[in-house]
Parts: sequence; C-alpha cells; structure tokens
Amino acid sequence: MARTPSAPELPAGQASAASARGGVRLRIETESSPYDAWQLYVPDPDAAPPRVLHEIAEVLAQSRGGQTRRLAAERLAGQELIGVLEGTLAGPTPAPADTGALEEALAGAGLPVGGAYRVMASTSGDALAEGLRHLEGAVYAVGRSVAVLHEGPASEIDAAGALRAVWPLLQQCGGPQADLRLGIGARAEGLEGLRASLTQARFALTSADGTVPVRGVEHLDTLGELMAGIPPEVRSVYGARTLGALGDGMLRDTLEVFLANNCSWARTAEALHLHVNTVHYRIERVEVLTGRDLSRLDHKLDLYAALRCR
Repeated sequence: MARTPSAPELPAGQASAASARGGVRLRIETESSPYDAWQLYVPDPDAAPPRVLHEIAEVLAQSRGGQTRRLAAERLAGQELIGVLEGTLAGPTPAPADTGALEEALAGAGLPVGGAYRVMASTSGDALAEGLRHLEGAVYAVGRSVAVLHEGPASEIDAAGALRAVWPLLQQCGGPQADLRLGIGARAEGLEGLRASLTQARFALTSADGTVPVRGVEHLDTLGELMAGIPPEVRSVYGARTLGALGDGMLRDTLEVFLANNCSWARTAEALHLHVNTVHYRIERVEVLTGRDLSRLDHKLDLYAALRCR
C-alpha cells in the first residue's frame, strides 16, 4: 500500500474491497508472483480519462519491469551460491568445501564473507523470498528454493519466529492448493558450517507438514518429529519389514496399547478390557513374529518407531 499525497488514506484491511465502493482499479501488467502483484486504484472514476490511467499504469509497469529484472539477477546470483554449496555435497563422501569458490559466490550474492549464516529450504522459492523480505534488516540470498541468511556474529533476528508469523499470510496468497513448507537449518559459524546447515534445512523441510509448515531443525526434540523427516517411502518399508508379520489386527493394536502404557500388563489389560493372561499371550506372539524382546529398550524403540511409520 502506497499513495500519492492527495489521495485519501485507505486502510490495508479495506484495500481488497476498495473497488466495491466505486473507483477504478487497474492491474499493472508485468511479471509477478502470487505475493507481489501491483494494482493502481483511483477512488474517483472521473478524476482522469481512461487513456491517462492506462498510460500511468504502463509507466508503473516499466518501473516494475526494471525491479523484476533486478530481483531476477539477485535470484540467479543466489542460485549460483546454492550451486557451489550443493557441489560440495556431491558424491558418497562429500569433498571439503572450496573456500575460495564459496567466498566468491557469497560476495556475488551480496552476502558478507565471515560471521554466521543460516540456510533455509522451501517448497516455493517465491514464498521464501517474500517471507524473507519481512525480516527487517536481514541480509540474504535466495535461489530457486533455498536461501542463505547472514546473521552476523551477534544477530538479533529471530528468523524462524518471524517466518512462522508471516507464513499463514503467504499460504493465503498462494491459495488452497499451494504446498508451502519451510525447513530451517541450524546457525552455521563460518563457511564450512554452511554445508551442514543446508543438509539440516532440507531434512527439516521433509518433516514440515500442514500442521507445522515451518520447521526448524533445532526444534526437532521428539522421536516422532525426527522420523517425520525420513522420506515416506523409507518409513513404509521399515514399518512393513518390522511389523508386517503382525498384520493389521489385534496383535498390532495390542502392541500399540502396550507401549503407550509403558509396557504395563495391568494397564494394558484394563485399556483393552482383556484378562492379563490374554495380554501376555498376545505380546509373546508379537515377540515371536517380530523377533523382538520387549524387555529390551532398543527392541521397544524399534517397534515404537515402526508403529509411527504407518
């Protein structure tokens, strides 16, 4: 929202309905994302001839086109930086980061060399770029779907908190079909840490979902959240391999209730309305079919994790 000095003030909450109260609204025809379309609104439809309004819109479009080209160049430089980082990840054994290439790519993307960084990965580079523009004073570079934020030695920017706050607005702009998720890596001290932060951001992205669309790797503090970052194709194989012999019936249900009740025979029997001896029999069958010993913590964790893979 911006206005010329003679225009009446228009609260942002009323802007989308402005045309319903009269006036003229023209879309500025230029390349844009769902998050940054421009429109020209004139409250008084008789204030200027239509030809003049279209000429003004064309001038704004030319100005916007220059801005779009500048942003595209910045995104290209950001993608070149991400390409250098990804190059250090190639192969089964990642090679040490090429410090010289990283420094050059950072400078080319407009980032200071040195200090601390944080890498972010998103399902939408446009949404990520728009979200980062809401971080006041932030210095960052955005590629196609990954961004590098420079935090400095003592940054006060709460990137995760700020992006969580603005993300619902981005989702509204993107529409109901937009899959907008964001993963945030840990703060990386120095150039070498950028590689780890990129890996962490991508893992956090895979664990983000509709309930928690913005996930920071530093906030993964439960086994379920950690496992959410494992690709579904891998989880399904593990779950089927570990629990497949149980089927989908009473043995699997009994195991889940048993583990949920801290392996208490009495509480499990009460929860399932069974005799304790029946619970003993079913758990023994579970142990035989899965090859696990439920008196061992590691075997309990194996089965608990497999149940979470469904």
